[in-house]
Amino acid sequence: MNPTALITGASRGIGEASARLLAQNGHDLLLVARSGEALEQLAIELRQFGGRVACAAIDLARPESIAAPLKDLCERGNPPTLVINNAGAAYTGVLAVMPLERWQWLLQLNLTSVFQVCQVVVPMLRQAGGGRIINISSHAARNAFPDWGAYCVSKAALASFSRCLAEEERPHGIGVSTLTLGAVNTPLWDSESVDSSFDRRAMLDPHRVAEAVLYLAQQPPTQQVDDLTLMPAAGVL
Repeated sequence: MNPTALITGASRGIGEASARLLAQNGHDLLLVARSGEALEQLAIELRQFGGRVACAAIDLARPESIAAPLKDLCERGNPPTLVINNAGAAYTGVLAVMPLERWQWLLQLNLTSVFQVCQVVVPMLRQAGGGRIINISSHAARNAFPDWGAYCVSKAALASFSRCLAEEERPHGIGVSTLTLGAVNTPLWDSESVDSSFDRRAMLDPHRVAEAVLYLAQQPPTQQVDDLTLMPAAGVL
């Protein structure tokens, strides 16, 4: 039986690249994103590699809409033993005047939705005897950038969440890894409030990031990578 990977934010960017690489390496897939149409098109392409692919359109920005459809998705395939929390967003603005609803929206997507996904899947991983969770984070977790305060806070909290979850789930055979990334050339930079008026070719490529995801996914149960950091050779952009 193929291992099964659950990927959020799977319709584009790092999530899509990871889905493709995992499918090529013998994984069945459970794919989550906002756009059901984009997911279905991707699923058609990925099934050519021979594995099972199921998908669900779930808006992770709506906390009340996550648990039930996610449980349904997992029941339509084999329970996941690999979980990649990749979905996230960027929003820039001065903290002192940032609208509360934008702050809460960003924290929901980048942090709280990961907590909610884990609450659904951790019991499945425990029942399976173990597994691995990979949370996609950013070097913004360790730095302070003007106008990126909300994003920095969300990623710093995600890194702390990952460490705490790792300690709680270690006795159950569940490894939790954080993949910390510098700037990656993804649609995140096309967000309305984000300034991307610079050469994006120096950024990390999503396909190279997917290779790091696969590396973490292939760690044996006797070995744990707590955090893997990738940065562009050009440094911080």
